[in-house]
Amino acid sequence: MKTDRDLSLPAMLVTVFLWASAFVGIRAVGDTFSPGSLTLGRLAVGAIALTIVARPFSTRLPTGRPLLLVVLYGVVWFGAYNIALNAAERDLDAGTTALIVNVGPIFAAVIAGVIYKEGFPKPLMIGMGIAFSGVVLIAVSTNSDSSAVDTASTTGVILCVAAAAFYAFGALAQKPALKHMRPITSVWLGCLVGVVVCLPFAPALIDDVGNASMHDLLWLGYLGVFPTAIGFSTWAYALKRISTGKAASTTYLVPAVTTLISWVVLDEVPAALAFVGGGLCLLGVAITRLRSAPRPDTTPAPVDESPAPSR
Repeated sequence: MKTDRDLSLPAMLVTVFLWASAFVGIRAVGDTFSPGSLTLGRLAVGAIALTIVARPFSTRLPTGRPLLLVVLYGVVWFGAYNIALNAAERDLDAGTTALIVNVGPIFAAVIAGVIYKEGFPKPLMIGMGIAFSGVVLIAVSTNSDSSAVDTASTTGVILCVAAAAFYAFGALAQKPALKHMRPITSVWLGCLVGVVVCLPFAPALIDDVGNASMHDLLWLGYLGVFPTAIGFSTWAYALKRISTGKAASTTYLVPAVTTLISWVVLDEVPAALAFVGGGLCLLGVAITRLRSAPRPDTTPAPVDESPAPSR
């Protein structure tokens, strides 16, 4: 019998490139759109694109617990994550932001350890310590490097760490929700929830659009169609077929791709020590994916107390 071909790997590679480009796009329009208005505009464009292409109303929509999961990741990931990320990139360049946000898988592991009772193995604790030392190094690196584009402010780093936590919560909530709906439907619903959450920013979005150049509007459209509608859909497609850990581990490529794109498009390069800090972040995350060595079995072998056979 013919089975569907698994395209999870190419789907994740598409996600990596589009999400990496999003960091650059956010940085490019950061002076035109406020964090809230940019989030609302991006999600609105994404929701419209998905409504036209996916025709989500033609499928059965989730109810009950799956719908609650949709609301959770819609608020936390599509809403709060994007607002925190947009605000962070006002202080940090695109590459540095991507490096810090990439500690998100660590938060996912911690949350899974609490909620799913997976525990806190030694590799997780060691990796967390290394990754957070990398975050600290990034936070202070550009103060001693005058060639850096911007000073990596404490506020920007804190916002990045918050965004990483929001990403982790969102990914963990979306995984079980995908059992009840198509990947593209899950993204469409997440966009709609995010739009509702961000409606208070509608007046700011109207003002920002009125003052935006065609270049800024094109970037806004790009962020909504490509990293949001397409990038999240390819992510959801892969996430439905592979574990959350495997999907998250692929996104470790995002910071490197972001740095290359921002170098070409924005002429931005993180400070020298920021690369070292980013390397520590990636090393720490990689260590958290190691398996703990099995404990030796010290239980004494049972003694055979049965009577000896008669001779």
